[in-house]
Amino acid sequence: MEIRTPDPLAHPDVFADRHLGPNASEEREMLEALGYDSLDALSDTAVPASIRFREPLALPPARSEQQLLRDSRRLADANRPFRSYIGMGYSGTFTPPVIQRNVLENPGWYTQYTPYQAEIAQGRLEALLTFQTVVSDLTGLPIANASLLDEATAAAEAMTLFHHAAKGDRRTFFADARCHPQTLAVLEQRAEPQGLRVVVADWESYEPTDDLLGALVQYPTTDGEVADYRVFAGAVHAAGAYVAAATDLLALTVIEAPASWGADVALGNSQRFGVPMGYGGPHAAFFAVRDEFKRLVPGRIIGVSKDSHGAPALRMALQTREQHIRREKATSNICTAQVLLANMAGFYAVYHGPDGLRAIAARVNRAAQMLAAGAARLGHTVRHTDYFDTLRITPGEGFSGPDLVARAASEFEMNLRLYPDGDVGIALDETTGGDDVDDLLRVLAGAGAAVGFSAAELAAEAPAGYAGRAPRTEPFLEHPVFNSYHAEHEMLRYLKRLENRDLSLAQSMIALGSCTMKLNATAEMMPITFPGFDLHPFAPREQARGYADMVGELEAWLAEITGFAAVSLQPNSGAMGEYTGLLVIRAYHRANGGEHRDVCLIPSSAHGTNPASAVMAGMHVVVVKANDAGEVDLDDLRARAEQYSDRLAALMITYPSTHGVFEESIREIADVVHQHGGLVYMDGANMNAQVGLARPGDFGMDVCHLNLHKTFAIPHGGGGPGMGPIAVAPRLAPFLPGHPVVEGVGGEEATGPVAAAPFGSASILLISWAYIAMLGPDGLRRASQTAILNANYMARRLSEHYDVLFSGPGGLVAHEFIIDLRPFQRAGVSAEDVAKRLIDYGYHAPTMSFPVAGTLMIEPTESESKAELDRFCEALIAIREEIRQVELGLLDRDDNPLRNAPHTAATVTADDWEHPYSREQAAWPAPWTRDAKFWPSVGRVDNAYGDRNLVCACPPIEAYAE
Repeated sequence: MEIRTPDPLAHPDVFADRHLGPNASEEREMLEALGYDSLDALSDTAVPASIRFREPLALPPARSEQQLLRDSRRLADANRPFRSYIGMGYSGTFTPPVIQRNVLENPGWYTQYTPYQAEIAQGRLEALLTFQTVVSDLTGLPIANASLLDEATAAAEAMTLFHHAAKGDRRTFFADARCHPQTLAVLEQRAEPQGLRVVVADWESYEPTDDLLGALVQYPTTDGEVADYRVFAGAVHAAGAYVAAATDLLALTVIEAPASWGADVALGNSQRFGVPMGYGGPHAAFFAVRDEFKRLVPGRIIGVSKDSHGAPALRMALQTREQHIRREKATSNICTAQVLLANMAGFYAVYHGPDGLRAIAARVNRAAQMLAAGAARLGHTVRHTDYFDTLRITPGEGFSGPDLVARAASEFEMNLRLYPDGDVGIALDETTGGDDVDDLLRVLAGAGAAVGFSAAELAAEAPAGYAGRAPRTEPFLEHPVFNSYHAEHEMLRYLKRLENRDLSLAQSMIALGSCTMKLNATAEMMPITFPGFDLHPFAPREQARGYADMVGELEAWLAEITGFAAVSLQPNSGAMGEYTGLLVIRAYHRANGGEHRDVCLIPSSAHGTNPASAVMAGMHVVVVKANDAGEVDLDDLRARAEQYSDRLAALMITYPSTHGVFEESIREIADVVHQHGGLVYMDGANMNAQVGLARPGDFGMDVCHLNLHKTFAIPHGGGGPGMGPIAVAPRLAPFLPGHPVVEGVGGEEATGPVAAAPFGSASILLISWAYIAMLGPDGLRRASQTAILNANYMARRLSEHYDVLFSGPGGLVAHEFIIDLRPFQRAGVSAEDVAKRLIDYGYHAPTMSFPVAGTLMIEPTESESKAELDRFCEALIAIREEIRQVELGLLDRDDNPLRNAPHTAATVTADDWEHPYSREQAAWPAPWTRDAKFWPSVGRVDNAYGDRNLVCACPPIEAYAE
């Protein structure tokens, strides 16, 4: 790891001063209010001395924004973005500039949280409903979710869904050999801990067995064939099993929908709908099912409901499936989705409409037909006669597949796919033009040979559209939203209308405990759209030297920050990081004779995905009690560790605790587990209180995951993207996950991959790299200290009005704290009432009823100014006064501003106003709401109605005709 010397002419505009909210005088005021004279004195009290890290982090000095952008461009220039025709689920695409500028690069779209407060997320929810409609229409299946992480893990989710749906104890899953290799590898890794068996074979010769729970086929196959699966699907169904199709949305505009030939689930990657390849991500996977599976669908479904005034309103449907509720009984550990990317893909379909999508697909297919005809003229054999965009070519006599691939790379700067048998794969896409086809023909002609004909000549002979055995005849995307915004001006206004219905960090603080909604600095975000970073994830490593340098630095920096030996950047969500960490622990035990170790101890206060991840990793969950202070009950931990000593595999613990305190007994907790042969997994969701102050590897942890979309500034994107890399102790490093396509990934005894791409959502790693580079070691420590300062300042102000439930050393909290709203239930005021009333003040509610029902967990982060902290406190103090008025009978118990919140503009400007409180109190309860009022677009959403009447796609065109 390079340690640079400080620049004697460093720019005076220091990034840390821009990132940290309080200025020097505000910091002094806040410290004085808490009784401390410095940040060091405060953090020395808050962070237990037994774990305090007092050395400066061995990281390069902070870079200015200007230097960071120059360095980013150097990294981009070090990459060599060849024309990639590798395919395998990743395609070149054009991101419409109106979408790139106004969605991908717009904090009004990328800084929101998951839409748990539906009233202030209607724009994003509508965009996700549109995405679900695209998926449902094109696959022919009625229920689609609001995206998953990537195609390979979506296939694994289908396998798990079939396992839960299957009758009897069925444990065999079939996957056709012509599925993408990364998908097969992820399936096998996911199946083994759950006691499932994956059979990889040729679908045409496979005979279903009584033990079969389901089957996966690729449509079109990884080598391009549009196969007819009707007979196969019938045989699988006759055996009592189900069929999943991994498919391609653009292909589905011209070939038969999977539902028409018997698929029960359709899944895939929506990347080619306007989302850059980004060396592997982030991209939104899609997942659609038959109606009978709607309560087993992983992730989230956006549904149509109604608000308190009877108007249509959107929300996340079937929320009882959310993992923080179901815990170890969850059918999936999915937490983060890929919302921002799903929005982009849905908008791509809106912008182009059905006719535009058909035209793009026809053009891509025509290019493939032209190339196929040219390859045949040059003496090669095209293996399949029915294809969409991908050709598998057997080189003719005198030609070598490896030579053709090498020539393509060296002379024409293009990447082709080489099969083990010497065949060559070429996958064309939206970016392919006539000149590209001419270059491909030159490659196929062989060194020094003339082609003798051109793409233009071949075009005259090629059919105008797809001419395979099963062309699509069903209409799709008939809803007006897909037929109204093809002019850029109309599209711009449409995007802005939706944006205006969402509350983001561009409007106000989002104080979500455990979620760390901090500044996503512009300089951190800019590099992700530099053209040099848009690489195919399976491009040769020598073409990705810029990525390699960035990845190497980020891994080394995260290892230093955590005190661990090695890092894997592959997990592409926090929950996937949990799962990966447990897989590595499991592999370690098995390599050391501990196959029988299968018990995972989990405190009762843990994040809900923890037990779900443990079950996925093949472990038996045993709950450890929390004491009255919200900490792990050491006596119960010792008892459980003793009880399961021979079987103990791991303890999962969140640190600082989910209750927002540094537990002083953390070393003792680790010692207990280690004494009984187990390892300690630390959930890094609360790492924002530790960076530069404490290192998990130094105080007994064996592995931790890091939420880069929390601590390290990747934006939440309205529910994704996320990244959840893991850092591990030396003994676990050999077991870090590998990859079946890209060599040199993972440890010497690598577990199977947990994601489709070798470095997960690689392009957004640039954001965390930039965050660390610009803060430097001192800035990172100050960020953690300021997060602790802000939380304690707010807790002290609010403690005069609300009970603060838990505190640690010196009566201090960590970076978040919990206020108790349960006493107000006597007055008929619930935590939900307070959450919705905050919307009228212009704020998103803190985390509600987790980890304690009837509470709010508040986390201000380090990037909020004192003025914003004070405004938020004043909002909660004013709400407390409103509650007091209800308690005293001055406000009606059933008709008051809290029970009726949030108040829409339509409500307060209506002719009729029958409430006993004023319109002013309803809509302008604080001075700042008159300066800049954020209006919710709907009233309080009726959650139960939406679940009883599930609608998860745009209404059909007939509804508009009526």
